[in-house]
Amino acid sequence: MTMLRNKNITFSLMLMCLIVVSPIANAQLIGGSGNGGSGLGGIGSLFGGLPDVFNIQGLLMCSATGTVSTNNETSTPPFPNADVVFQCDGRNVSSTTTTANGLFSIPTVGTLLSPSSVLNSACRLIVTTPLSNCNVSLPANGILMAPLSLAGTAAGGGLNIFSIVPSAFSLLPFV
Repeated sequence: MTMLRNKNITFSLMLMCLIVVSPIANAQLIGGSGNGGSGLGGIGSLFGGLPDVFNIQGLLMCSATGTVSTNNETSTPPFPNADVVFQCDGRNVSSTTTTANGLFSIPTVGTLLSPSSVLNSACRLIVTTPLSNCNVSLPANGILMAPLSLAGTAAGGGLNIFSIVPSAFSLLPFV
């Protein structure tokens, strides 16, 4: 019984230390990173905190707008094996390649970005693969670019998950 009592006391002391030190660590994290201290609160922040998770996903079609054509005479095929880059403030944050069906998903964790910075004009998706790779009649010069929109949010287990989708892509020609 003495050993069990010592384990309980030890656990209680460790828990008390975490509770006392946790607000100090959280205040330092909020001041230093600017991410609002999301995640597990005090205890999570003590161990580096859990940042917001941004899951950017979409479908890229082989067209000058990256979307399905409104012309019913021809169907627009997907844009396979295209390089898609998530960029904020002119800096590449993460990237992926579309599947054979033109689908892409960019889960982004640990970037210290806030939801407002991701959704304002500072962040965007850029397709660096030339359109002519999927259809030779499309321009070889230029990139597809799209601002981002919020599709939904989920919270649980100390995480804030933001589902982000591209708004309409537009072709930016190279000069």
